[in-house]
Amino acid sequence: MAPSSLVFTVQRKMPVLVTPAKPTPHEFKYLSDIDDQECLRFQIPLIHFYRNEPCMSGIDPAKVIREALARALVFYYPFAGRLREESGRKLVVECTGEGLLFSEADANVRLQDFGDNLQPPFPCMEELLFDVEGSAGVLNCPLLLIQEWHCGACLLAKRCNG
Repeated sequence: MAPSSLVFTVQRKMPVLVTPAKPTPHEFKYLSDIDDQECLRFQIPLIHFYRNEPCMSGIDPAKVIREALARALVFYYPFAGRLREESGRKLVVECTGEGLLFSEADANVRLQDFGDNLQPPFPCMEELLFDVEGSAGVLNCPLLLIQEWHCGACLLAKRCNG
């Protein structure tokens, strides 16, 4: 587990919306009755740690991730939409092509500083997955927030709807 006394400074860039690389259909995708339950209206935070690989030297991971997301959103275009609530509190994904939020950050901490046992509960969650204004809700917000970190490795933090 990461040492609870670990202190580090974070410099974040302004978040950007990553939109699909090609035009996508504007349509509505209704959620199933299982996915539409009130108890599932929350966001799930996830953190993925990737060790630095020598073959990635000179490659900007943030640029690679942004471009890959834009291409993937062509096929998974509902993720570029927004969750809306219709009459009777029925949820629907409006496929708008607005995009998902992507943010880069640098920190004066190395992956090994977090320790060997990188499992939940992670004590630095708030520092690593910060709240971008307008992204914490379930309705009318981007369905996915992805943050890429430079910390001597690649750390991918994301938040998506439950």
